[in-house]
Amino acid sequence: MMVVMTPQSAHGTRAPAPEDAKAQLRASIRKDRLHRSERRNAELAEKLRDLVLDIPAVAQASCVSIYASRPHEPGTLPLISALHVRGVTVLIPRLGDGLQRGWSTYHGADDLIERAPGRPPEPSGEFLPSEALADADVVVVPALAADALGTRLGQGGGWYDRALELARPEAPVIALTFTAEFHGPGESLLPREDHDLPVTMVVTPEGVTPVPA
Repeated sequence: MMVVMTPQSAHGTRAPAPEDAKAQLRASIRKDRLHRSERRNAELAEKLRDLVLDIPAVAQASCVSIYASRPHEPGTLPLISALHVRGVTVLIPRLGDGLQRGWSTYHGADDLIERAPGRPPEPSGEFLPSEALADADVVVVPALAADALGTRLGQGGGWYDRALELARPEAPVIALTFTAEFHGPGESLLPREDHDLPVTMVVTPEGVTPVPA
């Protein structure tokens, strides 16, 4: 797995360490996302829904894990609803007792509740342990950015990197980003560390890209 080093520059100063570079990217991307209107976000969420639903692995899946989006993130609520209508079991991250992280099954829009300001909505049903991710045929993950090698820039907590260790090896891992947040072939790579688990596909409102690309 690639590890970004911190070499000396021509002027004798060090390039940012991976975690510093990630922090700078996160701040910049979060700021940019604030400028996108609610209406535009809703339009892009529908585009993402249609693209993801057409992916063969998703079309054949009986269980999909997906995050419930917060404002300004690539929207997932139309996709969650469409999968549910198809009869697909949808697993959504859930915070349990003692800050234990796991999953819960989606049972409809009225089932999603915001447990705390700024946190993503969560299903209110039975809490499932983290190992339940092994039931998912496809895993859809949030991303602030992604690149052509499959590197995903997350929110910084590392929860999804730990969770993905419990996913089935053959289950595709799909990152959703806005178009400008995907560093495609020939573009700059994102900083990556040993604990960063790669994704296998990136979906933007403009299309689907298997990675490494």
